[in-house]
This record gives sequence, structure tokens and C-alpha cells, in this order.
Amino acid sequence: MSNSTLDKGIKGKIVTILNLPSGDIRPQLIRLGLTEGGTIKCVERLPGGTIVVQKNRQEIAVGYDLAKKIKVILQ
Repeated sequence: MSNSTLDKGIKGKIVTILNLPSGDIRPQLIRLGLTEGGTIKCVERLPGGTIVVQKNRQEIAVGYDLAKKIKVILQ
């Protein structure tokens, strides 16, 4: 396991969120179920760097610039 950012997530792998970015985006991520300490699965890596993650049965597309700001533990 190693600390990294979400943009380094590998398709099919589970990651644990360590830290969310501050600012206006933080409450929106929390409303979507992305919380610090929570685990998510990297479902897909799209062209342009967008990462699709799955939390429970919900899939969320996270843009590359935002994914670089979300600190995670790669498992």
C-alpha cells in the first residue's frame, strides 16, 4: 500500500480516501459519498485523464485536475 493521488488509480483496484481538497468542491464530494476514510473502486480511466469510481452501486466521474487533488492509499 502506498500514498498517492486518485489520478494514479488503477482500473479494478480499491483505494481508500485520505484527504479531500478544501473549498467549494469538498461539500459536493461528500454529498456524492466520497468521504475521508471511505473506500472506492476505480472502474475506468477515460481518455483525457477522467477517472470513473464506484461507491456502493453509484458511479462517479472525477476529472483529472480534481483527481490530482484527492489523496488516496493505493491497495
